[in-house]
Amino acid sequence: MNTRLQLSLILLGGLLVVAVFTFPLWRPLVVNDVVDEPFEVALRAVPEDMRDDFRTMATQNPEMAATMAVAAATSVAVPTEEQAMPEMTDPVILSSGTFIQIDVIHGAEGTATIYQLPDGARVLRFEEFRSTNGPDLHVVLSADPDPRTHAALGEDYVDLGRLKGNVGNQNYDIPAEVDLSRYASVVIYCLPFQVVFSTATLNAV
Repeated sequence: MNTRLQLSLILLGGLLVVAVFTFPLWRPLVVNDVVDEPFEVALRAVPEDMRDDFRTMATQNPEMAATMAVAAATSVAVPTEEQAMPEMTDPVILSSGTFIQIDVIHGAEGTATIYQLPDGARVLRFEEFRSTNGPDLHVVLSADPDPRTHAALGEDYVDLGRLKGNVGNQNYDIPAEVDLSRYASVVIYCLPFQVVFSTATLNAV
């Protein structure tokens, strides 16, 4: 075996080792994580001890999950003193925005809508959502209406959790203590590299 071939094999082996150990970082660039959550109102109709099963079913079989939600809601006995109460109102849209393309690599499409549910809870919902994938992406609220850099995002953002999937409908609970009047955008943000992947400016409805 000549020296050049030996060096080539060593180099190839080294590259394979690097690829294996860095897989969590580059995997999102070539793999889509798809989710399809039902709207949070449907989830809240399901008894709390059944919600985890419902979430799992919703990603695997949305039609069956919808049937399960209806069955669960209608099977719960309503106390006599509550039967005469008026029906709950529909969710109210507080604000909404559309995701944008930041550059040739980073971008997303779809809508981000903040709802107030009949019980007073606030939920952020993505619909027809598709984003460039990346490592450890999070969904955050920013005071800046159009942040495209880490500096513009600021340090006082609210982290709503890890992005559940770069493709598909999904929900994020907004903590009760968050003052939404202070935040003007929803941002898809890469924590380890401090990179903004996309932003949706929120407009009151």
